Amino acid sequence: MLIPLLADASAVAEATDPSSGRLLTAVLFPITLLLVLILVFKVQAFISLLIAAVAVGFTAGMPSEEIIESMRKGMGGTLGFVATIVGLGAIFGKILEASGGAEALARRLLKTFGSERAPWAMVLTGFIISIPVFLDVALVLLVPVVYALARKTSKPVTYFAFPLLAGLAVTHSFIPPTPGPVAVASILNADIGLVIGFGFLVGIPTAIIAGPLFGCKISRVVPGRIPEGLGLEVIDTDDHRPLPSFTLVAGLIGLPLVLMLVRGVLLLQVGAERLETGPWIDLLTFIGHPFSALIIATLGAWVWLGLGRGFSGQQLSDLAVKAMGPAGIIILITGAGGVFKEVLVDSGAGPALAESLLKWQMPVLFLGWLLAVVVRVIQGSATVAMLTAAGFVAPMLELVDLNASHIALMVLAIAAGATTLSHVNDSGFWLVSRYLGLTEKQTFMSWTVLATIVSVVGITLVLLVSLFV
Repeated sequence: MLIPLLADASAVAEATDPSSGRLLTAVLFPITLLLVLILVFKVQAFISLLIAAVAVGFTAGMPSEEIIESMRKGMGGTLGFVATIVGLGAIFGKILEASGGAEALARRLLKTFGSERAPWAMVLTGFIISIPVFLDVALVLLVPVVYALARKTSKPVTYFAFPLLAGLAVTHSFIPPTPGPVAVASILNADIGLVIGFGFLVGIPTAIIAGPLFGCKISRVVPGRIPEGLGLEVIDTDDHRPLPSFTLVAGLIGLPLVLMLVRGVLLLQVGAERLETGPWIDLLTFIGHPFSALIIATLGAWVWLGLGRGFSGQQLSDLAVKAMGPAGIIILITGAGGVFKEVLVDSGAGPALAESLLKWQMPVLFLGWLLAVVVRVIQGSATVAMLTAAGFVAPMLELVDLNASHIALMVLAIAAGATTLSHVNDSGFWLVSRYLGLTEKQTFMSWTVLATIVSVVGITLVLLVSLFV
């Protein structure tokens, strides 16, 4: 089935306010204000998004009481879903980190693939680890393994690092419960299980192309070096100190993903009347809900990776508190993105923008990607780019006939756009530069291009998949 590319012109006209010029101004001015606050005045993204949302409301002529109500509704509606998932995912990832689970996965995969195919092991390691662990944390965790491989094989450090980064970047962008796709899915009301399924379908070939294929080749031009003074211990990949079981770690990571994917497929079948609801269907859809699936996985990690490996209950509670620090920032920014989207919709500015954008005569999936690209390149933050693009796209979904699969693909299109052209205004650019000993020019030649490959291959595959679902 072909995805609907454009809404019917008369339907669009009926769905939008006649004073579309004023409403478009109500979008353009706050977006400009948002960028100025972040780029010029360095105002934190959470505050900047809230200010931009208020600016949308006042510029569109909303009464102050309605603006406040829209802000309350947008914050509550978004955080009711996202905060639970991101919070549980952060605790799970912290326990995995503290127990040595990430290192256990890396070692087992390296042993299985062998040193000659180590880049394939590293891309797979990054792909798996970045599901429960934030990208920057995962890089810091695994870069000592990269250093050890470089010293052991005398190959460039980037020969192993770039495949790892490709795996980390793809999963961080495409596969929940990482915060970006979770936030966009919440704003667009997409099914998390379908996002996961399509995320794997699109993400695996994308990671292969960006990692072992491109990354290994560019490492000959940009070899990098092991920097001094970072305080990181180089991990001996032949060290036999006890670590968690590979099967246990992989099972705990994969369990919630499988449960959520099964739920998404079942809901599609029930919606298409190919299955009837019943006790077993109800049970599977309940435990496959992101809340239930992540509670099960987090409890499993608490018991088998925590208590089972000698951690006390108090130590695990302390780890959970530490996990909430970075998670809290992401949760608040996501909530502010929900506020921005809600005010856009309630003011009528969002539908007016949707009408104008749909006149560009391009597939709506590509349009979602392009919006994320523009915001990402200008201000740097992938999370802000995803949230802003999702706020623009949400009103479009009222004007075009997208099924559940296409809405899930829209999440991936936006996420792909938000990975484009990581450069000097992105903290990830400097993290890669620092840990791989690269100059700014070398980082542009390698990491910036790698991130853009993830974006371009990702949207290409999203558009291709959309032709068949």
